Amino acid sequence: MSEVEKLLNDGQRSLNLDNPKEALSFYQKVLDQNPTHLEALLKKGNIFGRFGRFDEAIICYEKVLLQEKENLLALLNKGLCHHNIRQYDVAIDCFDIVLKVKPQNKTALYNKSSSVIKSGKIEDGLAILSELIKIDSSYKTQAKCDIDFADIKLLNEFKEITS
Repeated sequence: MSEVEKLLNDGQRSLNLDNPKEALSFYQKVLDQNPTHLEALLKKGNIFGRFGRFDEAIICYEKVLLQEKENLLALLNKGLCHHNIRQYDVAIDCFDIVLKVKPQNKTALYNKSSSVIKSGKIEDGLAILSELIKIDSSYKTQAKCDIDFADIKLLNEFKEITS
């Protein structure tokens, strides 16, 4: 096993033990040796996201996307980060790229619907959510419990889609 593989394993073990700060140090050691290591960049971005350090997470995902412009995980996570900092149009762009590659990607559809609704285009967002629920009805429950939909929970259109 190479040193990089050992560091990656140690990082994953730390994450499994719910010690993201320690995991971050292992992934940073990998990146010190290889600044373009995709897995370490993705994991580091994920940890930054967990800590609410969305700008730093976005930088990690952008470094991945420089190497693989259609890396779905990086695009989804970058979109979520932009959503969390209320940059809904950028988030939607990320989800749209995923949907060009995988048109029925449920995570991208769900998060796009949320970003579209948060951007003020409620009818368009509900249409996306409705299409997703036709693909997977479990998203009815998720949407009902999601804080991102709290402002529209009382709308008849939302109730119809999620009941």
